[in-house]
Amino acid sequence: MEAPSVKPPSWPTVVLFVLSMLLSISNGLMPPVVMLNKLSGSTNYLTTNQLWFNQTLDHFSPYDHRWFDQRYYELLDHFRSPDGPIFLRICGEYTCDGIPNDYLGVLAKKFGAAVVSLEHRYYGKSSPFISLSTENLKYLSSKQALFDLAIFRQRYQESLNLKLKRGDAENTWFVFVVQAIYNFTEFDQQIGVSAGPECKAALQETTQLVEQRLASNAKAVKTMFDAAELEIEGDFLYFLADAAVTAFQYGNPDKLCTPLVEAKNAGEDLVDAYAKFVKEYYLGSFGASVQTYNQKRLKNTAVTDQSTDRLWWFQVCTEVAFFQVAPANDSIRSSKVDTSYHLDLCKNVFGEGIYPDVDSTNIYYGGTKIAGSKIVFTNGSQDPWRHASKQTSSPDMPSYLITCHNCGHGTDLRGCPQSPLTPEGDAQNCSSPDAVHKVRQQVIEKIDLWLSECQSVGWRSSM
Repeated sequence: MEAPSVKPPSWPTVVLFVLSMLLSISNGLMPPVVMLNKLSGSTNYLTTNQLWFNQTLDHFSPYDHRWFDQRYYELLDHFRSPDGPIFLRICGEYTCDGIPNDYLGVLAKKFGAAVVSLEHRYYGKSSPFISLSTENLKYLSSKQALFDLAIFRQRYQESLNLKLKRGDAENTWFVFVVQAIYNFTEFDQQIGVSAGPECKAALQETTQLVEQRLASNAKAVKTMFDAAELEIEGDFLYFLADAAVTAFQYGNPDKLCTPLVEAKNAGEDLVDAYAKFVKEYYLGSFGASVQTYNQKRLKNTAVTDQSTDRLWWFQVCTEVAFFQVAPANDSIRSSKVDTSYHLDLCKNVFGEGIYPDVDSTNIYYGGTKIAGSKIVFTNGSQDPWRHASKQTSSPDMPSYLITCHNCGHGTDLRGCPQSPLTPEGDAQNCSSPDAVHKVRQQVIEKIDLWLSECQSVGWRSSM
């Protein structure tokens, strides 16, 4: 196993002026591997200035003292020194190229907050190894990532206290929530609900026609979608399912449903219509890649710009599952995208003995019985991932649903559509801007309340 650098760890010289409180806002859970965060243009980021932190490789070994460089970003433009809050943006399972210019920047301005964002271990430029072999990936887990945040906070606060010449002030300032789901049938079911009766029927008929053509001339039908490289049938069918998902998940349902329903009503070839959508939208403007679904490429252990797919699948195959299988009845996706397909992928890509231990994950984190407080959960009504989030409110852990025709994954921060990015998370293109504004106001009120409580007890509340 390749060893990371072994020089003694040290704290970066760049520090924030103050660490008063850190708040995380949850807007669902672990999106699939998509190109959502591959943004370009100066207006899409508040900052892209890279900073580095020396992170512990294995938080659970008292003997392993290796470390790796972990990337992070900070935004101090609106910070109210010395007592302004600090918002932590936890970069998920993707390359973190900066702090996006979405609604979190608006909140930072309102509350006089700094924003700090830490890249997830192994992703982007925060890889401990030059090879992503299965052996080297054993340190890639949500548990290790949770302790990454703890160490980051601890070192950050020590540096802050030294700078401000104060004692050992301590703040519990983040929360990490995971609910693992083995067979995630609700994912496909939500696509059916979001699509509506007409579009759902057109999608189901399209799936049936594709399956029939695969049986007679697989190469021809795959070529129609520019996906001839997907030799494994399940990979191709998963690719087609994901293309439809993306339209609903990221606030562009009409780009899929309008042409598909029109083709069905006109008696035109639905497979042709769907292939046009996939090539023009999913592979075109959205920026997806067929290679994401190719198990041959997922076996590549080199660290590249395309490594995100292998990394996400490793977490799927070892911890959280989220197997997006077809429900037994009335499914949108092919019934061949089943549990066996996912388990075979895990074995083929990562080797024998790799499977998701969902029960252990839920026991560790509590599943839906979260031992935490002062956490806001927000979900878009059309987002299939909302079924992996907390959807029932409790006094100290409110859950808000933003309901509108194109309210998908991250509507609270990104507005509509969710991809491409709308500067400052502008909600004017949401079918119901008022629905978005209402939930955002509820979030602001909670932040106001919790900040006042923190101030009243000397910033020692658990956030």
